[in-house]
Formats: sequence, structure tokens, C-alpha cells
Amino acid sequence: MADDEEEDTEPAVELGDGPEVEGVPLAQVTSRLHFGIEKSEVDRREGDTTIRTPDGPRDLSAVLGETDETYFSTRQAFETAIRDTVGTGPVPTE
Repeated sequence: MADDEEEDTEPAVELGDGPEVEGVPLAQVTSRLHFGIEKSEVDRREGDTTIRTPDGPRDLSAVLGETDETYFSTRQAFETAIRDTVGTGPVPTE
């Protein structure tokens, strides 16, 4: 039975050698924060982080500057505000 387990070590999905995508997913930034949190605190902690957007990579600080929100009570409120600013859709590759 041990031989059967060793045969299944290959990945279920082949990963390609495609172009890299600059920036990090918004969910990665969100996971490092706690909520409720003020916009200024998000900017202090994560403002220099580059996030992936449909228009290409953008600094989170610049995106936060375009939002009208000053406080994010929940994770969903934060992500909604950011997505309302940058839009949704496919992220371009190099």
C-alpha cells in the first residue's frame, strides 16, 4: 500500500511557466489586517504594498487615497471599498 501512495505525489494540476503577475492579491493584504480599522492605519501598515488590479499593479496607498471611506468595520467592507475603486476583472500578465 505504501507504493500506491508514493505514485500519487505528482500535482493534480500542472503549473505552467507563464508570465509572472506583479503585485499581491487583495486577499493576501486583507489577511494581515484586523477589523475594524481606520484607513490611516491600513495605509501605515500596508500602504507600500503593490496589489493586483485589472488595470495593472497599483500601490495600496494610492488606491486608499481614492476611497471616501475613513473606517473599515469588516473585512468585506474593506475589500468592497477597494474593489469599487480599482474595479474587478482579469489581472493582466506581463
